[in-house]
Amino acid sequence: MSKQIVQVGIIGQGRSGRNIHAQLVHQLQDHYRIAAVADGIASRRELAEQEFGCRAYATWEEMAAAEPQLDLIVNASPSELHYSISLELLQRGFHVLCEKPLARSVEEVDALIAAAERSGKLLAVFQNSRYAAAFTEIRRIIDSGVLGRIVQIDITVSGFARRWDWQTLQEKGGGNLMNTGPHPLDQALQLFGGDAMPQVLCKMDRANTFGDAEDYVKLLLHGEGRPLIDLEISSCSAFPGEPFVIQGTRGGLHGSGTKLEWRYFDEAEAPEQQLTREPLFNADGKPAYCSETLPWRTATWEAPAHPRGLSAFDAMTEQLYHMLYRALVEGAPLEITPQQVRVQMQVMEACRRQNPHIYQS
Repeated sequence: MSKQIVQVGIIGQGRSGRNIHAQLVHQLQDHYRIAAVADGIASRRELAEQEFGCRAYATWEEMAAAEPQLDLIVNASPSELHYSISLELLQRGFHVLCEKPLARSVEEVDALIAAAERSGKLLAVFQNSRYAAAFTEIRRIIDSGVLGRIVQIDITVSGFARRWDWQTLQEKGGGNLMNTGPHPLDQALQLFGGDAMPQVLCKMDRANTFGDAEDYVKLLLHGEGRPLIDLEISSCSAFPGEPFVIQGTRGGLHGSGTKLEWRYFDEAEAPEQQLTREPLFNADGKPAYCSETLPWRTATWEAPAHPRGLSAFDAMTEQLYHMLYRALVEGAPLEITPQQVRVQMQVMEACRRQNPHIYQS
């Protein structure tokens, strides 16, 4: 692609298309320009024309037909339409950034990957939590080795809430796993080991939802030589746990998206110990427990303020769009691939199979 300013079309001007994508992309004018949007609601089209100085169409088909020069189309349509629209856009020769969830099944993800390969176009997925500042710091800490071998990672995205909109319905691709799940599940799989498929144990429930999809998910991911990952996405947790808790053989970490704390010890500085089969005694000859004072080191991290005052969410969205720009304009590889999202979908399918009381087929 020779253009340095990527011409963007956005399907949908709702909570995602306008509030997340359009408003952020409009600020990246050195890299992107919103050329067109599509939305079935006239007032949304009029607002987009005023805010972004773009053309507006009632349907995505009209936009795609009238704007063949678009370098990228953002698919922020309702969840149940993500697959069919992305597939047709790829077949028409457009680069696509699709909101999550990318699709509903592994079969659909495979069809999208095949369509992208046939057309030679990029298929990107909006997994912006990969660029969350706290997650980036957690990966750095784990990779440094100070916590030793990672035994367990807890990721919690929970609270207490009732919900009654279309995203509570299975037919609309609703439920906590499909709606909220792609973000923490992407993080979990990265910490588990990239593209590796874990063994899955999942329990779902319908607690406070008004729809037929789940609003409680407890998901365990495990595999030989990998950490156990405990992922919870609950809408019935009045006292939710910390978003991140990590256990390692030389220390641990806990915290949130804004602050982390970790403690660890250096084995070279620890008291020398060896296994004994004999009873333990104190210096006074009385029975003793195993007890030692480890030379703990403690460190903390706080999320830095964005230089332009962006929220944490917008900051990680901006990073995703910068990554996408490098892929579109400079030919860099995608850092978040549909093949990685395929593993997510494999996990989600396993979760549905294990909960036939909610998902019948």
